[in-house]
Amino acid sequence: MIELAKDGGVWTVTINRPDKANSLTPEMLAELADIAESATEARALILTGRGKVFSAGADLDAARAGMATSADWERLSLAIARLPGLTIAALNGTLAGGSTGMALACDLRIAVAGAKFFYPVMKLGFLPQPSDPVRMAALIGPSRTKLILMGGQKIDADTALAYGLIDRIVDADALVQTAHDIAADTLAANPAIARQIKVMCSPG
Repeated sequence: MIELAKDGGVWTVTINRPDKANSLTPEMLAELADIAESATEARALILTGRGKVFSAGADLDAARAGMATSADWERLSLAIARLPGLTIAALNGTLAGGSTGMALACDLRIAVAGAKFFYPVMKLGFLPQPSDPVRMAALIGPSRTKLILMGGQKIDADTALAYGLIDRIVDADALVQTAHDIAADTLAANPAIARQIKVMCSPG
């Protein structure tokens, strides 16, 4: 249910469980984290999904059984954030719950027009993953982060773009190709220079 394709330095990871809104089981989450940890030689990493939802977060039955507090959520987002290559979340639809962390950890986020964004963990009785509020606040500010995490607001793609949560709205049929196009200059560049630019863009 996790697909990995490698093409000329680009690793494309696709969540393929559309009948369950691409919700993640513990096994899928661990596989995503393993892939991210192994992608240190990738010049670009693209994360996307099948169907009309990028990911609804944790499978609800699995979340109630302990997945909501799994260390693999942080393992995944930390591994993505540490990658030297360009990382792009190509959001084919709605992004919800714990899966938000992998998108926040990416360098760029592009989304289809119909995407919605929400993170209802407080309502479900859980804390967000530790790094998620920090990364979200760095993108959209603390007040808007609280609007989503504490106010339970669901925002649409236009609002997400205005906030800075996503960087571009893209037609669905051009989503993954747009991610490849964005990565093209990085792929053509001297890898050492591309890595150093990423370091220079990082806070601190």
